[in-house]
Amino acid sequence: MTDTTWHTIQAGEQQIAVTKNLRIPMRDGTALVADAYRGVDEPDAVTPRPALVALSPYGKELQALALTMPPQRRPSPMWDGCIEAGDIARVVANDYVHVIGDLRGSGGSEGEHIGNYNAGGVPLGQDAYDFIEWVAAQPWCDGNVGMIGISYFGSMQVLAAAERPPSLKAIFVSGGHYDFYETTYHGGIMWLMPRAAREGRGGDSGWAFTDRVKSRMLETYSAEDIEKLVAERLQDPDIQSWPNLVHTLHYPTNHEAWFDIVMNDVDGPWYEERNPVNLAENIDIPVWLQIDQGRGWTMDGTIECFDRIPAANKKLTIGPYPPMQSRPFIEEHDKMFRWYDKWLKGIDNGIDTEPAVSVFVEGTREYVEGDAFPPKPVEHRELFLRPRGKLSFEPEAMGVEHAAPGGFFQAPLTVTDKVEILRWSTSVFEEPTELMGTGAFHLYAAIDQDDTNWIMRLWDERPGGARQLLTTAYLKASMRELDLERSTPDSPVHPLTRKVPVEPGVIEEYVLRVYPFAATILPGHKIVAELSCNEPLFDDHNALLPPDAFHVPVGRPVTHKIYRDAAHPSRLVLPFSVDSAGE
Repeated sequence: MTDTTWHTIQAGEQQIAVTKNLRIPMRDGTALVADAYRGVDEPDAVTPRPALVALSPYGKELQALALTMPPQRRPSPMWDGCIEAGDIARVVANDYVHVIGDLRGSGGSEGEHIGNYNAGGVPLGQDAYDFIEWVAAQPWCDGNVGMIGISYFGSMQVLAAAERPPSLKAIFVSGGHYDFYETTYHGGIMWLMPRAAREGRGGDSGWAFTDRVKSRMLETYSAEDIEKLVAERLQDPDIQSWPNLVHTLHYPTNHEAWFDIVMNDVDGPWYEERNPVNLAENIDIPVWLQIDQGRGWTMDGTIECFDRIPAANKKLTIGPYPPMQSRPFIEEHDKMFRWYDKWLKGIDNGIDTEPAVSVFVEGTREYVEGDAFPPKPVEHRELFLRPRGKLSFEPEAMGVEHAAPGGFFQAPLTVTDKVEILRWSTSVFEEPTELMGTGAFHLYAAIDQDDTNWIMRLWDERPGGARQLLTTAYLKASMRELDLERSTPDSPVHPLTRKVPVEPGVIEEYVLRVYPFAATILPGHKIVAELSCNEPLFDDHNALLPPDAFHVPVGRPVTHKIYRDAAHPSRLVLPFSVDSAGE
């Protein structure tokens, strides 16, 4: 046991007992630090309560702003993506102890943090095990522990549960990140948002860095090898055109976690080690996974994690658009407390008898329930790209000599502000038509360089032109290789483990994975598909994300020819509910 001095603070009309800088010993002698918050007991009395643990490298002091800062929704300039440990006052009011800790090597904690998820050092799951068991043994905890927090905090819950600490009775994960490569590269295209979370940019405070947060690359390779590897990475035109990336590669100190990501642009052992998705099969406690629509890649990882967890009591909720929750994070607490009241307090509230999967359907704005995703039967149907910007259920009958290819030339964003975008749209839908699941975008194209990006965004366009993003698909052209054993025409899988340069001028079929979504296209609405090699840095959707949440643009001029004739049937393959009208 550790002597603990509790102080009473006032949070609005609520009194909260808090103790700061608890030192929590790990099995190797390293100490992590934490702050704990609980209800105020009678003098000289300690009432044991269940505890909810939050762990991240973002700094426990930052999380305390949840007590004084009103929640901010994007695009508020005060939104801070790192305040993710949950609503302290609500946790305490629901009679739980909220314990917020700094991960090894970050903030006030001892030890070294080597690489993302500390994959070069002591496993974060091992530290979480020791942290949880220490908390469970304290006189102010009744021995029952859950976890709380979104994003990085959510990933930590999966890593912790996979270690099976005896006192961890359930987890509730909202907005977690799972496949770590897919967190940083979408279809092989680098996403800049993880830079913001690690370095503190564009609406993120970043990690609580210390000089003990180290690059796994720098710890693994000699100075001579690093010099060669950096020189090779700098040959990428996309890197050459982005000053921050050039700077990071030349000066990795204070950019250690981001340096490692930039240096490893293909999937493989670097990302697979301690990948939360791979560890999900070890989880044997009740799990509730929650994600909101509008960030399809995160939905994909959430669904994959859900499918891999063997626990008998598991739930998946896909909530409504928009994609970003408030900071400080306050959403989903009602569901979370029902979950923990059942599994930590033993309250028979019936939550374990409710359907496992609940999906919010945009358009009708109703939930559909079932046992898996998608929760109702679907059939995949084809929407063909046609000349004159048409998107049709009927394929093109003419050959390339009559249905000539379209295309676009994209100059680097170093010399232009304009992102070239091709658009195809359906006719107006006359009846409500529901789509739910994952799909594919089969694109026949030729380029005049050996690489480019393919970015497809699918929109629901309302009468008058207002629109909402439905889903996305990304693929770096050089990473077009398919896993033929696992891929189907409506659900492609890319290994993303190597780059194969494109032969300029040759027509290739690129098959992009269309990330999961659920929406009803209402009468009078259209489906609009947009294709580009870069994405607008600010538009109807990106305005709801942190300012840095876009993908690294193509760094060279590229001419793209898009074929959509009888011999080259470029098309979307989308999941229509079997009871939808569709045409």
